[in-house]
Amino acid sequence: MLEAINGFLSGKLLIVLVVGLGAYFTVKTRFVQLRYFLHMFKVFKDSLTRSSTQISSFQALMLSLAGRVGAGNIAGVGVAVTLGGPGAVFWMWVTALVGMATTLFECSLAQLYKRHNGSGQFHGGPSFYIEYGLNKRWLGVVMAVLLIVTFGFSFNGLQSHAVTHSLQNAFGVDPAYSGIALAAVLALVFVGGIKRIARVADLLVPVKTLAYIAVTVYVIVLQFDHVPLMLVTIVKSAFGLDQAFGGLIGSAIVMGVKRGVFANEAGLGSAPNVAAVAEVRHPVSQGVVQAFSVFFDTFIICTCTALLILLSGFYTAGFAGDGIVLTQNSLAAVVGDWGRIFISVALALFVFTSILYNYYLGENNLRFILGKNRKALLSYRALVLALILWGSVQDLSTVFAFADITMTLSALVNLIALVLLCRVGLRLLADYDAQRKAGVAEPVLTASAFQDLNIDRTIWGNAPEQVAKDQGLGVLEPEPPKTS
Repeated sequence: MLEAINGFLSGKLLIVLVVGLGAYFTVKTRFVQLRYFLHMFKVFKDSLTRSSTQISSFQALMLSLAGRVGAGNIAGVGVAVTLGGPGAVFWMWVTALVGMATTLFECSLAQLYKRHNGSGQFHGGPSFYIEYGLNKRWLGVVMAVLLIVTFGFSFNGLQSHAVTHSLQNAFGVDPAYSGIALAAVLALVFVGGIKRIARVADLLVPVKTLAYIAVTVYVIVLQFDHVPLMLVTIVKSAFGLDQAFGGLIGSAIVMGVKRGVFANEAGLGSAPNVAAVAEVRHPVSQGVVQAFSVFFDTFIICTCTALLILLSGFYTAGFAGDGIVLTQNSLAAVVGDWGRIFISVALALFVFTSILYNYYLGENNLRFILGKNRKALLSYRALVLALILWGSVQDLSTVFAFADITMTLSALVNLIALVLLCRVGLRLLADYDAQRKAGVAEPVLTASAFQDLNIDRTIWGNAPEQVAKDQGLGVLEPEPPKTS
């Protein structure tokens, strides 16, 4: 029954929602992900500036990459290629391209509607822009519950299962022992709150990402003369034009979109939770940074994994096997047995930071529902650690099916909210566009242009307006963008 429900929701509804509405946001924003492509690199460079009191834009980016760059980039790509053939990679690209516009929207809105918590830090996310933007707290609570169940509980158990069994295959470590060690280290990070989680992500995400890219690029360079032909095969297979994979066009689309969404999380409502914690002068600047993370996650890392598999010579049409094993054996086929060990270590780092990200998503949404409730927070931490231990030794196929359902439902609620708040998002983007057109190096939110919205005036008060006046700009009234 779970498989039937999951097949409809994530196999049909999710594709229509993510790709369809992603295309809608792309058109409404006049292809913002293409217009702002080069600008993304500048904003990313500017995000390196740190805040002494709040989470910096760069740290928020590292937090989002901690979640996006996870098991989906190794095992997920392997599963997509196994079940959908090389063409699945093309549909992962399509999902990411339209998802960049969706992510820019949802993360900009999360910034706009964020609130101070009792400790002076920022909190926000889909539940916040649903309550304060749509004035529907009950729907915000529903969204919060879906995110807690999906990311805080289910995905953490699945991530634990993936890493402990990968370590068992590579080193022969009993999953029970590695599960205990994983839970113990995570507990030390959890008690430090969002700032400690951000510091750990700030350290581990660049290390794990650059190391993984370096090894996969090494393999690609060794087989570089085959890369152009393989890229042609990916595109032809996506449309059923390659004889070897002609019968997989339907599976290529479904698996490409499903695994693409799982990898980059655009539209699911997860990334806005960490995007909201950053201290920025204009909400769209964090939206641009988060759109860059979708590009980096799918077009760089997922493509590296796909080319690693397809160029290794290990993969053949009709391959049936585990996604992690496929990636491990593909690397080993080129560099030797140490490739299996490297994939296991990389997966362990990917999963560790993903669990931190998932945990924070759950904590943030628990605070939205119950406020600053210490007993509830401690109970949540204990339950997450228990699920990590349980997941390390149990088969979680049923939990995975249930998590896919709740993930699709959270995407449904979040995307409906984004459509209803589309006009606000376009106003934000128009304000940002107007300031850039006027020559402002770092746009700021002009609060007087958004007086009709229920935003936190202690955050978006007079300070941004004063910055604009200092730059000789006054208050820039945005014009709605023209749409085709």
